[in-house]
Amino acid sequence: MSLLRVEDTHFPKNSHFKIGDHLLDLKQPRIMGILNVSTDSFYAPSRKMEQEHLLETAAKMIEEGADILDIGGYSTRPGAEHIDEAIELERVKNAISTIRKAFPDVILSVDTFRGSVAEAAIEHGANMINDISGLRFDPSLKSVVAHYRVPYILMHSRGTVDCMHDVYTYDHIVRDVISAMATSIQDLRDLGVHDILIDPGFGFSKTVDQNYELLKGLADLHLLECPILVGFSRKSMIWKKLGITPEEALNGTSVLNTFALMNRCSIFRVHDVKEMKEIIDLLS
Repeated sequence: MSLLRVEDTHFPKNSHFKIGDHLLDLKQPRIMGILNVSTDSFYAPSRKMEQEHLLETAAKMIEEGADILDIGGYSTRPGAEHIDEAIELERVKNAISTIRKAFPDVILSVDTFRGSVAEAAIEHGANMINDISGLRFDPSLKSVVAHYRVPYILMHSRGTVDCMHDVYTYDHIVRDVISAMATSIQDLRDLGVHDILIDPGFGFSKTVDQNYELLKGLADLHLLECPILVGFSRKSMIWKKLGITPEEALNGTSVLNTFALMNRCSIFRVHDVKEMKEIIDLLS
């Protein structure tokens, strides 16, 4: 018997997203494995620059239960080096082509805020756009999203690409996040984009305390009537609070993902697929 006891009425009306010729049912929890093809992502073991290592990691994640692989060529950790568009584009195209050839049926997401990278990624076989900027950093991304209408992950953040990790003041963080995302969701729907996931943006433009305040109000984000993606995996909101390192933050990650699962989140973006699959199997 499932411990979640979730009724269908608790999910958004649009919980089936079109992926190519198939529908992805987001009433069932889904796992998104993180594949970084950048050189300085905050969690060192996730950096997979060489083709052989990339394929080994992708194969392991798929075997362990990943439904989606999220490929990122631009590190968004605090203090990360800014890289040129051409470098990100080349990294992402090569990674997608390599993985798509080996695993033709896997769902691929591209983690980018740049329109040119998103367009090239889709043309090379990516199925989703995962945008940390909410269409704010690069105006050209809006036209790409409108043209291709692939599922789009809208993440909450503030500032520009250079200051998205700065400390910001919120009147009431849960209400402020909902308000900002509601406006962006309407903008996307006006573009004809309806397969929208929302990501509260844990770790972006928020202090550790603000992250946990937002976490407590996670269920309120269902007011936006979009499936929710969460990305806690080994982030500083865990290891700073516990006084440990990212390498030691798996247990804390599992605790927060369990809370999010109990609050009916749909996609879990993680470095550690096996552990997330065990959480879902135990509670479903």
